[in-house]
Amino acid sequence: MAKRTQETPADQVAVEEFDEFDTAGASDAFGDAMPVRKAKHFWPSAKRLVGLLAPEKLGMSLVLLLVAAGVVLAVIAPKILGKAMDVIFAGAFSKQMPANVPVDQAIEGLRQAGQGNLADMMSKMNLVPGTGIDFPLLSRYILIVLAMYFVSSLFMWAQGWLLNRLVMKVVYKLRKDVETKLNKLPLNYFDTRQRGDLLSRVTNDVDNIQNALQQAVSQLVQSLLTVVGIVIMMFIVSWQMALIALIALPLSAVAAGVIGSRAQGLFTAQWKNTGALNGQIEESFSGHDLMKVFGREQDMLDRFHEKNEELYKASFGAQFVSGMIFPVMNFVSYLAYVGIAVVGGLRVASGQMSLGDATAFIQYSREFTQPLGQMAGMANMLQSGVASAERTFELLDAQEQEPDHVTDTLPARTDGHVEFNNVTFSYSEDKPLITDLSFEAHPGHTVAIVGPTGAGKTTLVNLVMRFYELNSGSITLDGVDVTAISRADLRSKVGMVLQDAWLFGGSIMENIRYGRLDATDEEVYAAAKATFVDRFVRALPDGYETVIDEEGTNVSAGEKQLITIARAFVANPSLLILDEATSSVDTRTELLVQHAMAALRSDRTSFVIAHRLSTIRDADTILVMEEGKIVEQGNHQVLLAERGAYYRLYKSQFAGPAEDVDAEPPTGGAPVVGVPVPGETANEVTG
Repeated sequence: MAKRTQETPADQVAVEEFDEFDTAGASDAFGDAMPVRKAKHFWPSAKRLVGLLAPEKLGMSLVLLLVAAGVVLAVIAPKILGKAMDVIFAGAFSKQMPANVPVDQAIEGLRQAGQGNLADMMSKMNLVPGTGIDFPLLSRYILIVLAMYFVSSLFMWAQGWLLNRLVMKVVYKLRKDVETKLNKLPLNYFDTRQRGDLLSRVTNDVDNIQNALQQAVSQLVQSLLTVVGIVIMMFIVSWQMALIALIALPLSAVAAGVIGSRAQGLFTAQWKNTGALNGQIEESFSGHDLMKVFGREQDMLDRFHEKNEELYKASFGAQFVSGMIFPVMNFVSYLAYVGIAVVGGLRVASGQMSLGDATAFIQYSREFTQPLGQMAGMANMLQSGVASAERTFELLDAQEQEPDHVTDTLPARTDGHVEFNNVTFSYSEDKPLITDLSFEAHPGHTVAIVGPTGAGKTTLVNLVMRFYELNSGSITLDGVDVTAISRADLRSKVGMVLQDAWLFGGSIMENIRYGRLDATDEEVYAAAKATFVDRFVRALPDGYETVIDEEGTNVSAGEKQLITIARAFVANPSLLILDEATSSVDTRTELLVQHAMAALRSDRTSFVIAHRLSTIRDADTILVMEEGKIVEQGNHQVLLAERGAYYRLYKSQFAGPAEDVDAEPPTGGAPVVGVPVPGETANEVTG
């Protein structure tokens, strides 16, 4: 397969992501103190994110209705509770009044006695002299309040349960769409992007979208309705006191804006320094052996302390500044609370409002700041969710590979006759790679492809697999143009063994059977024996049921390569592609792998890409490529005799000062394990 761009460490990806998106610090009052990614195009992405819920319109309408009903009940309850307070207060005064004295007469008597404020306050009460507290009425009010809070909580639970179901359905479909999209993207999409970034989009970003839809949407709606409801109720109770309460809003916003803007830059520095420190740690661990060899332990430790100190300063500054927002906002809130308490007390004393209304208003003022903080925190979460949605939408909108235009089919078993006809291909228009290339691979022959790095060797076989589409020309398999058949049909006839042996978490049996899922156990055993896998698997405690761990560390590099060859063997392909299959193994294992590949290449057309020329001397045809062109082709002896590009390559690898390449006789087949073939130097056998 095509060589991938080198992966960037996860910490570096994190830094690059935070460089790509702006960051902002949020205080404890607004949720967790952390940097928040911002979308490049917030409103279009937010509209599309909300559009994901469009198929669930009925359910979302019910969610909003439940939220609204729950908020209305919760907002009205303090007003009813205030009436209960009035019943208690009026009962206490009524009990102290003589039963035979009319209320108006008692109030007038207080005015004549110079107690005008008390008289005004009593005039607002529902007094019944000599009766005391009306417990039946008080109980009724309390039961109504409890019922309202209970039903409100029930509505909130119901909307949360329903919203979770709806969001899970939406996210389930989104994950499915992302996975489907990944399978439709061309190979060059993955070649030009970091694997860590793609994994982040598929996993972290989708999870972030889920959190935003689950929490931010409902919480924002609930908090917004709560704020509106509380403001309405405060103006109903006392518009004068409502104005005092609302004064705190601009003061809090100014404080949060000034401090938050300062914290934003500090959080950016914190995350950059976090990424730098993580990179330093990863470098220390990944290069631990090399560091020990050159005695650079102290140097690495000094660099760690330096970056750790920078992170400490940036983190302390960010947390200190962002931590100031909550106390400042609390202070502003307390100022408003003091003002409300003083004005409320004066209004109660002057008879301008009842004690119950005053207590209800104070409760409203205390509840007013909580949804504001929740809205700010949820706004940050929604902002982050929209940024993740934007990244996910970029993936979903990426250009897909050209669809199959099936006009022909291949037989169940092909001969493996491959022909390139005037093929031209380039990864970018301004950098041509392969131009007007033509050659033929006959059935059952082995075609070796050699040449310097960047000559187009791997690209050549990728074109056979249709990992990339041609600019011009054609490639045929048994006379059928590969673009006239489906990619699945074409690739079912091809087996590949790559330079990087990939094994998934599972047993050795499952890894071999991956080449053909309907293969029987006997076919798996036969493939393992033919490719020398059986000889080391039998020595393992669990044999073929040995489970390969995540990193594949419980088998050696050579054993992994043999397993991948067995996987290709059991697939029984018509066409075989071997891409640097022996480059990462030792010489003795290489000879085993060569034997296994020789068995695998039997009776099928094979393309072999190799840098070690000793591994392809028995090839029927050797193609020498330079700058996307075939500059020479022929067998080993013919190319040596021509003294051209292949001769120079071979001489650079094997000919010592006293050796004569021309004197080497033909080899006649794959080398035998541990035994030099005629004409092979000792260095070639021992490595």
